[in-house]
Amino acid sequence: MAEEIRSLDALKGAVSEAGAPAEAPKREPKRDALGRSYATGKRKDAVARVWVRPGSGKVTVNGREMSVYFARPVLQMVLKQAFSVANVDGQFDVTATVKGGGLSGQAGAVKHGVSKALSLYDPSLRPALKAAGFLTRDSRVVERKKYGRRKARRSFQFSKR
Repeated sequence: MAEEIRSLDALKGAVSEAGAPAEAPKREPKRDALGRSYATGKRKDAVARVWVRPGSGKVTVNGREMSVYFARPVLQMVLKQAFSVANVDGQFDVTATVKGGGLSGQAGAVKHGVSKALSLYDPSLRPALKAAGFLTRDSRVVERKKYGRRKARRSFQFSKR
């Protein structure tokens, strides 16, 4: 085995002997023949397939415009967060198909997919999106109903008599 290293100076010497520590490999942009980047976003039970390409900022979800599909302004704001954090408002067109879950989960899934696709299209956007937490899948899901209970944790009402 290797000799023991008992001090920081010895550790520095061991590192310099082995050579400089290898730098992380540079991330390459991943785009298809049409110049798009693809990513899958997930939130609760919703799964979104998202394509991002340079454009005027048009967002299409399941063949409909974003303001029609996500009628609530809060959901539209959730979807636009990825663009505002990356400072690319109005520079990319988004085409998304989303299935499962409710509207809130679908908006979160599209946001997750857009964030991943943007980081694949332009790797320089990755640090800002990662710092904001948009590249991490929110793993919280609804707890299942248990046998002998009214809901996941709620019991039936106790009757003393």
